[in-house]
Amino acid sequence: MTLLWVFGYLIGERLFELLLSRRNCRLLAARGGREFYPETFPRMVALHSLFLGALLAESYPWRFFPGYLSSALLAVFILLQMGRYWCIISLGENWNTRIVLVPGGAVKKRGPYRFLAHPNYLVVTLEFLLLPLLLQAPMTLAVFFPTNLLVLRQRIRLEEQALREFTDYNRQFPPV
Repeated sequence: MTLLWVFGYLIGERLFELLLSRRNCRLLAARGGREFYPETFPRMVALHSLFLGALLAESYPWRFFPGYLSSALLAVFILLQMGRYWCIISLGENWNTRIVLVPGGAVKKRGPYRFLAHPNYLVVTLEFLLLPLLLQAPMTLAVFFPTNLLVLRQRIRLEEQALREFTDYNRQFPPV
């Protein structure tokens, strides 16, 4: 059984997320939203593009090797996708691939955000672990899993910094 459909799904999903993010950016900008650290966005796009490309190249011929482990990994992948969309739906128009904050806006604590500060990044991290295992791509795992951790570590630090700065700004200049 071929797993080529996984790549179609992943590419379609990433493109959908970019379009949704662009739409949400426009909605947030209309409410006075400001983007912080825009230089992080191209790095994230490059990382995900290179990851998918490496995964596609290394895992050829994209075969599913039946067994308990492969079935379990596929099941976890499906659960991760449910988690991803739980994150997106919970944040609504505030979900973004960029760091965009709106004056007077509050940090959303709905859905998985009640339990974790960055559940979407947990989903992404687990994907960077699970997909190379599922598709038997050990080099992709060895290169991209730690790279993703480093990129997300910086991204989370910058998001938290932007939230602190913005919270201080909102205290000084509360919305009328």
